[in-house]
Amino acid sequence: MDVSSQMLAFVRVVETGSISAASRASGQTPSAVSKQIGHLEDHVGHRLLRRTRAGVSLTHEGARYYEKCRAMAEKFIEAEDYISSFSDAPSGQLRVASSVAFGKAQLIHVLPEFLATYPEIRFSLELTDRTIEIEEESFDAAISFAEQETDPNVIVRRIMRNERILCAAPSFIERHGMPESFADLARYNCLRTSNARGRNAWQATLDGVNYAVEADGNFEGNSADAVFIAAMSGLGIARLSTYLVAHKIASGELVRLFPEYTQDHADVAVSYAQKRNLSPAIRAFVDFLVDRFDRPQRRPSLHAAG
Repeated sequence: MDVSSQMLAFVRVVETGSISAASRASGQTPSAVSKQIGHLEDHVGHRLLRRTRAGVSLTHEGARYYEKCRAMAEKFIEAEDYISSFSDAPSGQLRVASSVAFGKAQLIHVLPEFLATYPEIRFSLELTDRTIEIEEESFDAAISFAEQETDPNVIVRRIMRNERILCAAPSFIERHGMPESFADLARYNCLRTSNARGRNAWQATLDGVNYAVEADGNFEGNSADAVFIAAMSGLGIARLSTYLVAHKIASGELVRLFPEYTQDHADVAVSYAQKRNLSPAIRAFVDFLVDRFDRPQRRPSLHAAG
């Protein structure tokens, strides 16, 4: 038997507390386990274990060697888990948080397809625009704007290309007129998003001129969904994601302002913890989102109905 197998047997003996317990855990006879430990001690040239009535204890050399062997054993287990996870059908509870607007406008509508593909998964969804601490709050994944994710301990994967544009309801334009320049926005009722750092600083470079306008008005909402509904109601001018408003612009229910203006870098992403072995359910969900949304041909049209 090779040295790596003997090292694994050594770790098992230490962690179970006795040769007999290690033999039961591994399905081998006590004599077979004892021989592996003996061969390992011969190989390293040191006694690693003391046999006692209660089981075993580590020698000084054994304690130091155990730490090295344990690290190797963990890598071995990680590799075994990684391979076996591919053959496991995704199942169990999947707890996901999503921004309110994306969840209502996009995610919920594709869940029937996802759950039909993976019928053993039970899906729990929380719609919120607050910052999610994935591991601390026991979420499996969180969907938000990629620009919001700053935690170095999570993996961030883009699932949708997205931009933000300026728009308003026709009824608002009829009452207040169309702004003639970006700077004119300072005189209009602009809808604000609360709890979103920097989201109300509207900046643009048009015809070589830089503009900066702080969105200000008599309404702010704590989610893009609330701002979207306010814009649809004719309350003011909003800067919103194309995935949320494209169909309303195409139908004429919203009017796009400054068609040459687009705020880039507003992509939607899914985040999940950097676990040594990602569960099949999380992997299936992330892959499904990327396949379903991250396709150029699915980018929304921003042309009004003729």
